[in-house]
Amino acid sequence: MSQTVEQILVDEAATEAFGQSLLDRIRAQIGPSALVTLQGDLGAGKTTLVRGILRGLGFTGAVKSPTYTLLEPYSIDGLDLYHFDLYRLETAEELEFVGFEEILDGPGIKLFEWPQKGEGWLPNADVSVLIELYRPPDAEPAAAAQRRVQVVFADA
Repeated sequence: MSQTVEQILVDEAATEAFGQSLLDRIRAQIGPSALVTLQGDLGAGKTTLVRGILRGLGFTGAVKSPTYTLLEPYSIDGLDLYHFDLYRLETAEELEFVGFEEILDGPGIKLFEWPQKGEGWLPNADVSVLIELYRPPDAEPAAAAQRRVQVVFADA
C-alpha cells in the first residue's frame, strides 16, 4: 500500500528543510537508487526542494534548475544524484537521443521536474511529489504564499 505525506511549508527555509527530511526518508525506505518525480507550476518550489535534498547531502554550492541543460549531475559522498528538468522537451522521444537510459538504469537518486513531459519514456516513480502555492484562508492579502506538498511513496 502506498504511503502519503502532506505538509504545509511556510517559506523557502521550510521547503529546504522538508527536502532534507525527504532525502532521509527516501534513503531509509528505498535506498540509494530511486526515481522521484516533482510536479508543480512554475515557481512552486520544485528546485528549492531539490536544493534542500542536496543540502541534506552536504552540498553547499549553488543549485539551479537545469531548464536549458536538461540535467545537472551531482556526486556527493559516494551518492550520485541527477536533477532533470524536462520543461523544454517537445516529445519524450528526445530523451532517447541524449543517453538518459544509462542514467536511469544506473545507481543514484534521479529527480525529475516536469515528469509529464517524459510520459511514456520514464518508468514509474518510486516517489511522486506534488508541490503547489498555497494561501491560507485567513492570510493577509500581502502575505507571501506558502507551499502545500504531497508526497506519495509507491508500494515496495
